Amino acid sequence: MSNDNRASEIAARLHQRVAAAPTGEKLPGVRELSKEFQASAATVSAALSELSAMGLVRAEPGRGTFVAERGRLAEADFAWQSQALGPARVDADRASRLGGYGTPEHIPLSWGYLAPELLPHDDLHRIGSRAAKSNRAWMMTSPAGSPELRRVLAAEYRADPGDVLIVAGGQQGLVFTMRTLAEPGSTVIMESPSYPGAILAAQSAGLTIASVPADKDGIIVERLADELERTRARVIYLQPSYANPTGAVLSLERRTQVLELAARHGAFIIEDDWARNLGIDGRTPPALITEDADGHVVTVTTLSKPASPGLRLGAVIARGPAGDRLQASRTADDLCVAPMVQEIALSLLTSNIWPRHLKRLRTELAGRRDALAATLRQVLPSVRIQSVPSGGIHLWVRLPHGADTRQISADAYAAGVIVGDGRHFFVDEPPAPFLRFSYGAATPAQITEGIARLARIIA
Repeated sequence: MSNDNRASEIAARLHQRVAAAPTGEKLPGVRELSKEFQASAATVSAALSELSAMGLVRAEPGRGTFVAERGRLAEADFAWQSQALGPARVDADRASRLGGYGTPEHIPLSWGYLAPELLPHDDLHRIGSRAAKSNRAWMMTSPAGSPELRRVLAAEYRADPGDVLIVAGGQQGLVFTMRTLAEPGSTVIMESPSYPGAILAAQSAGLTIASVPADKDGIIVERLADELERTRARVIYLQPSYANPTGAVLSLERRTQVLELAARHGAFIIEDDWARNLGIDGRTPPALITEDADGHVVTVTTLSKPASPGLRLGAVIARGPAGDRLQASRTADDLCVAPMVQEIALSLLTSNIWPRHLKRLRTELAGRRDALAATLRQVLPSVRIQSVPSGGIHLWVRLPHGADTRQISADAYAAGVIVGDGRHFFVDEPPAPFLRFSYGAATPAQITEGIARLARIIA
């Protein structure tokens, strides 16, 4: 359990004691409380600070901590806010699941980031220490980002560095592109199922979402063509490589067809290239933007997935007026990504640490993917793996007809296992019950234990 969680636990227990105590009563000292709760003095002090912030206790230097006077506030009436705010744009239920971390004791069988032991944290510590000594880490960059970092990121996409915009992670990149490329009220087309964060980004931008089915080869082009005709949409959201949650890769034939459709309809394709560095079997296919000369493809990429979830850094690559508008939008929001973060990313990408890390990562992910697939087949033969992905970190599984994924995921959470409720990956009603599993965050031992617990729930 983290120190923050432990402090909150102690604060909750002290809260009950304070509620029953008279105003002005003195609480035991930090040393006595540390002994009682078997916690460090720092943890107990943090708990007392939490109570103080709530106005339940008051600290008097040199004297101790006392129960505060309980003032009574009038009961709040927030009814006016709903009228002032208008209809909610963002699906709160989906948003809560996207950020649902669980506790340190939960087995993460569905999670969007890699386990700590798979990340180059020791190297990042050393790089971060060096970066902090650089003057550039404490100076403003241009809103588009550090020229050196933009040059490095542009190389992999065969792009001009001037077309690269540094952002604080892929999710921010999706919000920027959705908001900038489409007017509120217009339509964005998404493959279905799709990444819940992209759905939230579209909702935040005030867009209407039209979904098109996808299979193991990516979005079904004939259905995409029909939807473009029906909606006159000017934005299409795709994950051409290792799509979340299915792991699908857009086939070569469909890549060409999708680009042709975008050109014919004057539409943008937002290419979510989040898994570029997470290939397992063979090379990751080239980004769609490398096959597009006329600026139809706007690519969003991220370092937060392969390097560290705390390294909130990504990029948007866009050509022409779209790129200019994205950079202007960036200036209006927060001027630039923290230069320290940019310096760390630049040092990581230009060192020999990076290729060595990616090589090790490929091996580790292959082993965990195969362990998850084998365990599912052995322990849960009633579920069907749609396909074993050649990259990424997710496995998409169909359950028998009639399975209640909402209840299963809730029961799994209560049993200490996080699984992804398939409902959250569809814009509309799911055509069948699905669960998303992830093999990047759990160890092989955790995979075995987590599936065993899940089997008891499903049975």
